[in-house]
This record gives sequence, structure tokens and C-alpha cells, in this order.
Amino acid sequence: MAQVTKQMSIAEVVMKWPETAGAFMEAGLHCYGCAAARYETIEQGALAHGIDPDKLIEVINETIKEE
Repeated sequence: MAQVTKQMSIAEVVMKWPETAGAFMEAGLHCYGCAAARYETIEQGALAHGIDPDKLIEVINETIKEE
């Protein structure tokens, strides 16, 4: 099973697993479609928005696992 890491870009994850878009939205990281999402890692984006990156990764990987 593929696993998402904090070092992956936000856009990379959403493009590969579109079902993760909801997880980003629910966490409060609404910029998954913006230009910065192409080069910003999940960790960078989460920290910039006051989101726990480890918790976000956990939710994203659960989302992928469920699909």
C-alpha cells in the first residue's frame, strides 16, 4: 500500500489520490489547489496553517486505505 509522507507535495498527493482533497479541506488546509501546493510539502502547508502535520498525514493515509 502506498503511504503519504509529510515530505510529499500537497498537489502530488491530491493528483494521485483525489479522494484526499476532503481530508485537506476538513483539516483547514484549503490551498490544495493553489499554486504553492505544487512545491509546498504537506508539513510546510500544515505548519503554516497551524495544523498538526502528523495528524493530517494519519487522516490522509486512512482516507487512502478506505478507498
